[in-house]
Amino acid sequence: MEIEIATIGGYEEVGRQMTAVRAGDEIVIFDMGLNLSKVLIHDNVETERMHSLDLIAMGAIPDDRVMSKLEGDVKAIVPTHGHLDHIGAISKLAHRYDAPIIGTPFTIELVKQMIQSEDKFGVENELVKMDPGETTRVSDKLELEFVNVTHSIIDAINPVLHTPEGAIVYGLDKRVDHTPVLGDPIDMDRFRELGREGDGVLAYIEDCTNANSKGRTPSEAVARAHLKDVLYSMEDYDGGIVATTFSSHIARVTSLVEFARDIGRRPVLLGRSMEKYSGTAERLDFVEFPGDLGMYGHRKSVDRTFQRVMKEGKGNYLPIITGHQGEPRAMLTRMARGETPYELDPGDKVIFSARVIPEPTNEGQRYQVEQLLKMQGARIYDDVHVSGHARQEGLYEMLTTIQPQHVIPAHQDLKGMSGYVSIARNEGYEMGRDLHISYNGNRIQLVD
Repeated sequence: MEIEIATIGGYEEVGRQMTAVRAGDEIVIFDMGLNLSKVLIHDNVETERMHSLDLIAMGAIPDDRVMSKLEGDVKAIVPTHGHLDHIGAISKLAHRYDAPIIGTPFTIELVKQMIQSEDKFGVENELVKMDPGETTRVSDKLELEFVNVTHSIIDAINPVLHTPEGAIVYGLDKRVDHTPVLGDPIDMDRFRELGREGDGVLAYIEDCTNANSKGRTPSEAVARAHLKDVLYSMEDYDGGIVATTFSSHIARVTSLVEFARDIGRRPVLLGRSMEKYSGTAERLDFVEFPGDLGMYGHRKSVDRTFQRVMKEGKGNYLPIITGHQGEPRAMLTRMARGETPYELDPGDKVIFSARVIPEPTNEGQRYQVEQLLKMQGARIYDDVHVSGHARQEGLYEMLTTIQPQHVIPAHQDLKGMSGYVSIARNEGYEMGRDLHISYNGNRIQLVD
């Protein structure tokens, strides 16, 4: 059986992920994402107002024209998790394929919300929920398996496509975390079994986001301990404390809510995406927040909450808000510009429980917000965070555990992949033979 992999998006940048695997005359698509930096956003974007052709032209979503060169029928579209760089283009592209969208419950719920918010393309693909650890047949010849992984969002998986020629493991996005704050640890036992059963792993597509970073990415438990130390150090401060993190990082939001109460403050979640992600997680029983926790997304509701905070005293509250990347419309940016009722005073604390994503647009926006905050006298606590992506030692561990016949680096540009190339070459892989450096729109023939 012929096995071909089309690297459609996410092979020249971090973002707009999309990969297709053709086994014979059947195709499975993994991810359909946005390149968030191309539309100057991260959490607070309304891409439903933009047409797919415009987004393709600006490099914001995958250019899937290469799909017309693959001879076969699409049997499934499989998003790995709910981040926009993996699901953000589904409402623009999925209608082109007569195939179900199969994902974990939290991911499918986010996809459903995205489709409902945009009716321009009339996406009517069947939405199928499957839990980590489960398998399903997508055709007589192909079986899909979900392996549990740990990332900076709940309910993330690495999908495995079992073909007659061996398994294809799509390894985006994860870190090797044995002590997560929410959910189960990464299922290394299953990855180990995959490398040793049947025909083994034919190909492994790896997340190279941190491939040039030495060492091992710490567990989310480490970030939780760091955050606890920072907030507990502020227990006697009676001024304003504000925290910002990824809205989709439910484990981090949970820690912020808990520690705010520990130091005698009432947490409130502010921002459209904060309300969406945390509200969805609570509704699906992934997390149980205090009954009186306020979540407000609409701007008028947010401003009324800020007015209440100012009236009752900033020392009684901990607003948890959007804006960690300096996004122009996010809550923290508005606050820094003096566009909200919340007034910063000299000495007030701003906690960035997130790292700036290393891309010029983000870095520029984040720099501007920090300067505006400093001009008002705010004290900034930076990088109270751990990454959701494996560094070099985690990448090495995954490679030696899975022992794939072929390796395909992804989720970076060429410079960003260089660290992984070194790891793979040290393990005996050779460029052009079984180590495949690809680009967007390319096709790799693994089995003729």
